[in-house]
Amino acid sequence: MKKFSTAGLLFALACTAASAATSTETPSTAAKCQFLDNAPDQHQVVRGDTLWSISGRFLQHPWCWPQVWGINREQISNPHWIYPGQTVYFDRASGQLRLARSVGSEGGLPTVRMSPQIRMENMAADAIPAIPASVIEPFLTQPLLIEEGRLADAPRVLQGGDGHVYMGKGDVAYVRGRIDGDTVFQVYRPTQPLRDPDTGAILGYEAAYLGTMKLTRAARADDEAHRFVVTSSVREIGVGAQLVPMPPTPIVNYVPHRPQVETSARVMSVYGGVAYAGQNNVVTINRGSRQGLDAGSVLELYRRAGVVADRAAGNQPVRLPDERYGSVFVFRTFDNVSYGLVMQVTAPVRVGDVARSPE
Repeated sequence: MKKFSTAGLLFALACTAASAATSTETPSTAAKCQFLDNAPDQHQVVRGDTLWSISGRFLQHPWCWPQVWGINREQISNPHWIYPGQTVYFDRASGQLRLARSVGSEGGLPTVRMSPQIRMENMAADAIPAIPASVIEPFLTQPLLIEEGRLADAPRVLQGGDGHVYMGKGDVAYVRGRIDGDTVFQVYRPTQPLRDPDTGAILGYEAAYLGTMKLTRAARADDEAHRFVVTSSVREIGVGAQLVPMPPTPIVNYVPHRPQVETSARVMSVYGGVAYAGQNNVVTINRGSRQGLDAGSVLELYRRAGVVADRAAGNQPVRLPDERYGSVFVFRTFDNVSYGLVMQVTAPVRVGDVARSPE
């Protein structure tokens, strides 16, 4: 399958005046962008760094790095990339991080030149990504969620060539359903339903990605099947598998931010059907674009602490406060469901845990 551009995963950096830093931030958000007490004076960028990990060396909450870099979401069209070998330093006087090169020294201190730098060769490949790009790459171009209502309309595999029930790369497949002029499709089968932990309602069905197919002959009558050829497969494609058109290559610039509206969500599942998630695993939550989430929204993860009985007050039930233990970075949204990458956590993520707007 064709891979999307790595440049689409890069955070944009702009070394602008401090006044631009809060143009899209509320005072309550700004107050939380605190530097670590032991923040270093500088950090030399190396391969393997991400903008999140670099900011985590300096900030208590790495997700709010655009504020201390002096960037707002409107500046994406004029980015400055960070590359291995460059130096990030902590300008303690202004309370900002800056990107610089040492070009001389005076009195033992480096002189910093903040002029733009032009790089002509292999920019996308060399630049530091925002978050671990390879982890979420498959999730951007493969079907993840089949929303309620789309199941009935999706084209489906009737059988393989020569009556085969299972198909692999290079095999013929006969498909019935509306294809609306598309010629390249992804193949999936719905798996477990995603149920809202709060209401029990089914929000959609997770899709098991099987491979891709290309149309070789469209049906010429309503009672005729389309002829396809399997162009790639990661699992066997069986009768009943369903097709969705190949999506366009996504170009996404992620800028981490608080959700547009105050959000309180729940973890619905850990991708892959396992019980627990750790750092760099993918989870689903029961809120999506209709509830104000978009790519780059950051939520903090909380473990519900439960209820204890106050024996001194006649066993009166007392709810303990939820304990924050990490964060999740939303990278893909549907109407009522979002997929997020687990960032720093101090405990495993479990289904049912709370994910809400940073305080």
